[in-house]
This record gives sequence, structure tokens and C-alpha cells, in this order.
Amino acid sequence: MIILASKHLAVYCNLLFCFLAGFVSAETVTVTVGTDAILKCSYDANYYGRLSACWGKGTIPNSGCANEVLKTDGTSVISRLSERYLLMGNLGQGDVSLTIRHAEEQDSGVYGCRVEIPGWFNDQKHHVTLKVNAVPPNPLRIEAREVKERTVTIRWSPVFDGGRPITAYRVDIKNKQTPWETKKTTELHDPSLTHVTLVDLSPSKTYNLRVFAINSVGMSETSNVLTITAKEAAPEGPPLDMQLVALSSSSIKVTWKPPRAELRNGVLRGYNINYREFDPVAKQFKRWQYLTVAATREQETVTLVNLKPSTMYGVLIQAKTIAGVGPASNAPLCSTLDEIPKTTTTTTVTTLPSSTAATMRLHFSSVYATSATSTTSAAPSTSATSTTSTTPSTSATSTTSTTPSTSATSTTSTTPSPSAISITFYAATVWEQSTASISGVPPDPPVIELKKVDGNSFSLFWDISSEGDSPITGYFLEYKAVNASWDYTKNAVDFGAHETEATIIEMNPSTYNVRMFAKNSQATSAASNVLTITTGEAGHQKDILITSMMPYTASPLNSPSHHLIGIFVAVGLLVVTGAILTTWQLRRLKQKKGTLSIWLGNGEVRYTDCESLHEL
Repeated sequence: MIILASKHLAVYCNLLFCFLAGFVSAETVTVTVGTDAILKCSYDANYYGRLSACWGKGTIPNSGCANEVLKTDGTSVISRLSERYLLMGNLGQGDVSLTIRHAEEQDSGVYGCRVEIPGWFNDQKHHVTLKVNAVPPNPLRIEAREVKERTVTIRWSPVFDGGRPITAYRVDIKNKQTPWETKKTTELHDPSLTHVTLVDLSPSKTYNLRVFAINSVGMSETSNVLTITAKEAAPEGPPLDMQLVALSSSSIKVTWKPPRAELRNGVLRGYNINYREFDPVAKQFKRWQYLTVAATREQETVTLVNLKPSTMYGVLIQAKTIAGVGPASNAPLCSTLDEIPKTTTTTTVTTLPSSTAATMRLHFSSVYATSATSTTSAAPSTSATSTTSTTPSTSATSTTSTTPSTSATSTTSTTPSPSAISITFYAATVWEQSTASISGVPPDPPVIELKKVDGNSFSLFWDISSEGDSPITGYFLEYKAVNASWDYTKNAVDFGAHETEATIIEMNPSTYNVRMFAKNSQATSAASNVLTITTGEAGHQKDILITSMMPYTASPLNSPSHHLIGIFVAVGLLVVTGAILTTWQLRRLKQKKGTLSIWLGNGEVRYTDCESLHEL
């Protein structure tokens, strides 16, 4: 009986404690960093009317709210710890749910809501456990800042990091026509980056680019996919299969094919054809003549006309894009055929320009005679510069001589007839002009330093001591393969006047020389010191060699003579070492057996005695 009474007493005590403490409920809310968290709490306002309530972080104490973050009198908010804490519900209906704007990981924990109901031990209590989980960063929005023949610079703005600091960025690039499985990926472990330059692209090719942000939770969704087309460049290859065939005593047919597709660097616009006569007596070429034709097909043909009979000609052909002209292809000299005897027309023109500089042009408008001679003489003058241009329509000989004349312009024509030639002279005074240019003081050469090498990317920073006569307007970076010449700079990247560092992604990892120039409105500085940088695939060891050369000079170790000397020294050391070992072995064998004779015969080693030569 006593035991039963004690059990009932325990139950009554628990019920009394719950009654005195008030009813307490609990729930769990899970959100991600950066989103709004809503913690529910409400009472019956129709029954009780408007009541005071508070929210605190931590379990609810006997009175009030622990670590109070917000309090309301039932009509409006009378205090709050931060602007992020809001009551977004309808207070008139008793909705005192707490909204935490842009929740952070630090907001995680237990929150308590107390509604102060009149009377003893009547307060309504509600606990909510909030879990705020960090997430990967938000996706980036990238854009192209500068696109050139072989480089592109992309940039982006900082994004929400997902509640954990961004630790790296990943850049993917591929040819537009290929799937993303063929991409080249570069990770940049510099969370402060907002732009990067990719170099060694192929001119006129179209690429897709995307970038990801990475934190300790994971990687963001992909950025927008950027489609960029590198600008065209001059062709890197010459025309192919060039052939010359003589058609007559005054014409040669030239045929060729375009350069290799991967070396065209753009759309071929045409070809420059350069040809000149070879003088076998003087053993030298005469002046070049030029011809331009459009690029129309995969097998091009052009006929050179008005050539001299029985004469050797050399021809060069260059392909060109909108960006420039490529290297030339050539073929062996070709001779025109022998001339067939025929009648000729001889025209003699005598003129001498005036005391001022003059330009004389001779134009044959028509030829009707099979055998005729026309002589034209201009008035006397003191001195002149005369240039004569002829356009033959049949086989003709033109002779020009100068005598004193005072006339600056003379026009003489004969009426076309079966034995007449029409000749027109044009004379114009050309005055020489001299201009003087004054160049200002250029900036001092920049000093560049290597910040780090990370896989196939590297980071640089630079400084300059003097801007010269005017403020710096920009910088440009040149780099080349370590064994190449600066005369052919494959890549150049421009930077703004206020930029002092850059990150470069090398599409074809190798060893490169890098230098920089500063420029102002007056001039460009001399070259900076030269860095030699080796990039490699991620996970491979990277060799970094920093040199300071101003200006750059080729290392003597790279010269062919030093390579030959190194080879000879190595071979010599091997020969000497072999001779010493052989002598030592022979002495050993001689001591063991007494005698051993060795000689060379027919390129073979022969020996006498019974001792085996295995030890040799």
C-alpha cells in the first residue's frame, strides 16, 4: 500500500512540474547558408488577445528568453539584436514566427520562443533546433575582356561563397565542335582572382569556356558557357605544290595549292605573287614585279605575261589573310621559250624635266603600225627626275633621253592610223618634305617577378620606378619558347595602367621566356628583365628558373658550338675510362696466366693462349 502511494506521488509531482513550467514543444528546421530560416511559433490571439513574446538563442529559462534576439509587445517589434531578425507573420492573429534573413552557419543552434500568457505558470514555450548547412559557392558569371589572335582574358565578379571561403577556381576550355570530355582543365588556387588570361590559342578557332568556384564543401555549378573566336593571324605556312610551266616566249603558268589548313590562321583572302628576271651575265636578279590574285579554289592558277623571251624568272607566292601575309613558297627558276622572229615597232622619246622635281609617265594608247618610228621632243630644261612607265600592246622598243627644257607638262599625240602611235606625257612637280618628330622620355623598364607556378598556369606581379614624361597608359607582356627568337613573338598580352599582377594559363605547357614593356603617351619603355618559366601538367614537378637580363641576350650554353664541345668531352671521357679498365683487366689476366697476346684483324679482337676473355 505504501509502495503504491509512492508511485502515485511521483506521477503527481511530474504533472505538477509540467504545469508549473508550462507546456514546451520542439522541432528541427534545416536550411542552407544564404537562405532565410523561418522558426514557427504562434498562439491563439482570438482567445488571449495580443500578447508579448520573445525569442532567444538557447533553452528557455524560468523567465524571459536566454540570449534574447527579438521581443514584441504583440503589436510591433520593440527590440532585436540584428536587422536580420524579423517577424514576418500576422501579429494580430498571434503569429510570432521568427525569420532569420541570409542564414549563416553560425546561426545554427537551439532557439526558444516564449509567449507570456497572463497568470501563474501559464507561459507558452516552444523550442526550435536550427541547422544551417554550408553549400558550394554560387555559379559565376564570366565575360570576355579581351580577345586577340592567340590570347583571351576572361573576368568575373565575386559570388556568394556558400558559407565557406572559396579556395580555388577551375577553368575548362575546349574546341567548340568537340564534347566537354575533350576539355583542358586548369585549377587556380588563388581565391582572390577575378580575371585570368589564356594564351597559346589557335588563331581563328572557336572555343567554349566555363569556370567553377570551389570551397571546402564542393564545387559550384558551371558558369555561363562563353563562346569566343580568336582573331585571325597571318598564315604560318607557305602555299604548297608550286609549279612553273613556260607557255610561250612571253608567258609562264604558275600553279599552287593553299597552305595546310591548320597553318592558315583564318580565311585566305588572296595571294601575293612576286616575280623577277634573272640576269645570267651579272648573276643576279633584277627588280621585283608584283601581282595579287584572290583565293578562290584548292588549286590556283595564274599566267604571268609580257615577259622577256629566253629569260629565266624566279617566282615567290605568299598566302594572306585579313591579318597579314604568310611565308613564301618558291620553285626552281623557269625560262620563257625562245622568241619567234617578227617585225617590231620602234618609238623614240626625248625629254628633260624642269628645274623642279618632276615625274614623267609615258603611255602607249594604241599601236597600228607594223614598222614605224615616232620621235617626240619636249622643251629644254635644267634638271629633272623622270619616271617612264610603258604598257606594251605589241612587241615594241622605247628609247628615252633627256635634254634641257623649260616646259613642265607636254602632251603630244598622233592620230591613230595604220602607221601611227599615240603618246601622252604627264608631268607633275613633287616637293620633298621633311618632318621633325620629338619623342618624349619613355617610362623605365618594369621589373617583373614570378609569384607562383601552378600546373600549367603561372602568376606574375610587376612594378615600375619612373613613368617618364607622362602617366603610364598600359603594359604589354611578350613571351616565346625558350629557344625561339624575340623577332618572332608568338604571344602578347595587354594590361591596363593600374594593373600590377596577372595570372596566365598556358594551353601548351613548356618552357617560356617572358618580358614586359611599359608605355605612356610619348613612348614605350625598354624591355624588362626576362623570366624563364617552365609550366607542366597538374601534379608534375615544376622547374622555375628566374633570370634577370636587360635586354635579353641568348645564353651561350644554347649555341651549337657549346653543344658540340659538350658531346666531344663526354665521348672523350668514355674512351679514356674504357682504356683504363681494359688495361687493368689485361694486367690482371697476365698476372694469372703469364702471357696473353691480343691483336686486331679485320675489325675483330683475336687472342692467343688458353685463357678465356669472359672477364674482358
